[in-house]
Amino acid sequence: MARIDYEDDDTDADDASPGWRRRLVTWTLALVALGLGFLIPYTLYLNNQVSERFGALQWQVPTRVYARPLLLTPGLAMNARTLKTELDAAGYREGDGVRAGTYVDDGGRWTIASRGFRDVDGVVAPSRVQLTLSGGRVTDLRDADGGRREAARMDPARIATLYGQRQEERRLVRVQEVPALLTDTLQAVEDRDFAHHHGIDLSGMARAALVNLRAGEARQGASTLTQQLARSGLLGIGREQTWTRKLNEILYALIIEARYGKEAILEAYLNQVYLGQRGAQAIHGVAAGAEFWFGRRIDDLETEQVALLVGIIRGPSYYDPRRQPERAKARRDFVLANMLRTGLIDQAEHDRALAQPLGITDTPGNIAANRFPAYVDLIRHQLAHDYPTGALQGAGLTVMSAMSPSAQAYAEGAVTRTLDELSTGKRPPLQAGLVLTDVHDGEVIAAVGSRNPVEHGFNRAIEAHRPVGSLLKPFVYLIALGDPSRYSLASWVDDSPVDITLANGKRWSPGNADGRSHGTVRLIDALARSYNQATVRIGMDVGPGALADLVHMLISVRVDANPSLILGSMDQSPYAMAQLYQFLASGGEVQILHTVRGVLDAQGRVVNRYDHTPKAATRSDALAARIVTIGLQHAVSSGTGRQLINDGLGRLNAAGKTGTSNDGRDSWFAGWTGDHLAVVWVGNDQNESTGLQGATGAMRVWSGLFARLPSAPLDVGSEGLEWQWVVQSSSSDADCPDARRFAFAQGYAPPYRSCRYQPGQDTFVDADGNLVDATGAPVQQARRGWREWFGFGRRDEDAAASEPEPPPPPPPPAEEPR
Repeated sequence: MARIDYEDDDTDADDASPGWRRRLVTWTLALVALGLGFLIPYTLYLNNQVSERFGALQWQVPTRVYARPLLLTPGLAMNARTLKTELDAAGYREGDGVRAGTYVDDGGRWTIASRGFRDVDGVVAPSRVQLTLSGGRVTDLRDADGGRREAARMDPARIATLYGQRQEERRLVRVQEVPALLTDTLQAVEDRDFAHHHGIDLSGMARAALVNLRAGEARQGASTLTQQLARSGLLGIGREQTWTRKLNEILYALIIEARYGKEAILEAYLNQVYLGQRGAQAIHGVAAGAEFWFGRRIDDLETEQVALLVGIIRGPSYYDPRRQPERAKARRDFVLANMLRTGLIDQAEHDRALAQPLGITDTPGNIAANRFPAYVDLIRHQLAHDYPTGALQGAGLTVMSAMSPSAQAYAEGAVTRTLDELSTGKRPPLQAGLVLTDVHDGEVIAAVGSRNPVEHGFNRAIEAHRPVGSLLKPFVYLIALGDPSRYSLASWVDDSPVDITLANGKRWSPGNADGRSHGTVRLIDALARSYNQATVRIGMDVGPGALADLVHMLISVRVDANPSLILGSMDQSPYAMAQLYQFLASGGEVQILHTVRGVLDAQGRVVNRYDHTPKAATRSDALAARIVTIGLQHAVSSGTGRQLINDGLGRLNAAGKTGTSNDGRDSWFAGWTGDHLAVVWVGNDQNESTGLQGATGAMRVWSGLFARLPSAPLDVGSEGLEWQWVVQSSSSDADCPDARRFAFAQGYAPPYRSCRYQPGQDTFVDADGNLVDATGAPVQQARRGWREWFGFGRRDEDAAASEPEPPPPPPPPAEEPR
């Protein structure tokens, strides 16, 4: 029984075993089917994600703003300090002058190897030039092989970055643009079998585990470049250490490898890899990383810098060379050893690189979001018509501006130093606004909007509208001198007390700043010394309406044509006054001030170009502008701006005008040279009295700027002008007592009358010993030589006397009406 029972039991067990096996197979198949049922649709979903995100390769690339390319020409005003400032701002470094982006100064003879770039007029090829600096000028410019050059353009400095919603710093590059040493080192360290695997590398995982086991620490990763790319954020995979994340990473890597070639994958990695953080800005891509850590372009990196850049990919925070230099050096040296072992460098180069310092910049290189807020504000204003608010942010555009890095640095320094010197316990907090332009084309090359130039917010260069005071006076004289038949610099004007009845019946009796009247004075002196009473008389003669119309023509602003406008009763910004004075500084051209030269798209194609053609004024107005300039040169040499001569700036022959509002609340100065115009305002945001005049406040900032800024002397030129010595109201001789030399519109100098002539005399001897009549015209000599006593030569004289007199010279051409 028992055996039967056992047999029954065995039979039951045998019967049960196939059942369990069947169930196990069924469950397994069911799980496989379930997994496939889930995995296939999920894989299809991931494939779709790859198509949308990776396939499009759409990164948010910031818009970059660049300074103007430094244009070097023979004769250019330039000194060593300024040239070095320009080159350093553009990321050049001292070197051999052979490798792109390097320069060498050999006792005033510079060799510069420029890098190619895209400008608004096309591609500018790399070049090597040699130039000589002497006497504050470029005296010689040649190719490196010795051939003379007329001009050379250096690639520009990056001055601002306009980010989008994501604060990501990235510069897109093609694989071909990345040095082979970097890509080879990247693969040697991060993914040695990149060229052969299909997304995951099982042998690499085993090799990494062995290396890490021997080192006792994680020295080598097991993820391929494709896997790293998948989890870099491009495809939305997090970095948390979970099985789900790892599965997604592997699936993404397999899909990417199946769909795209190795070159496309490597290029995406080079542009996406995370390489550091600066505040809210994440640094992505090897090109941005090279700028961030070394202040260099990617093709300028040395071997040791390539090793460090590749090395910190493993952990940009952990191996941060600024915060953890010892860790960073150890990691760099490990990569250098790997480069030697794989044959990428030889022993000599390895030893050289190993001995070098980390070579990073003290501060993150050339990627500041906006280091020049006042200037970038001007850029935004100019582009507002073509690019609505926010359209520039993260658009991947390149904005080519007109800013000069050296001029901007000098302007900022002048504002900061001067206001620090002027600040005392008795004065309210001082602020300033400054606009610096190129007188040749109206480009704004520098702007300062605050005592702290990097401060964002209220931009006094364009937003501080303050009473301009005497800064408007030269335009009263401009209108008057536009009629040379009535006014010249030599005209006599009345500076006695003046009393004007206004439209409302009230009386207006402005006095001079010194509280005195000066009687009858030359017009040039009334302008140079800023006499209010004389200016009001001239202004009332030409009419306040004409002044209001001139202001509207030059800066498109409507102002009331009240008599007080003659003395500057209008509120304007430094930028607006720079636009007004640009007419004088340019020699009588209507030049629209501008900061942007052009905009390029992400492919370097020009999408907007801003060429500003000057508008010529009438001949009489342009000539009047030059004559006013001569008058304002006199203001600097012996008038309200004479302190500039004491400051050592007489070499510039500058023209300038001071301005002060009531109670010393606003201090102004507008001055220009042969190359540059600068308008400066100094005051207090609360409209409190500063106790400063134009000459003691704003002009000191101007002086501090032009003491450093290379600029050509101002030469008004002689075209359309004639210079005459004048006594009283007549042209006369240079050696006459009280004679002064004045410039007149050609044909409008006063009649000649010698100071040696006395009433009642028919003839007299002039300074050269010639017998002349009362008008100074030569007459027949009273003494004769021996030939004349015997009749020789008389026939020729008689014949000449019988010839008809030549016709008188034609009258001067009629001036165009205003």
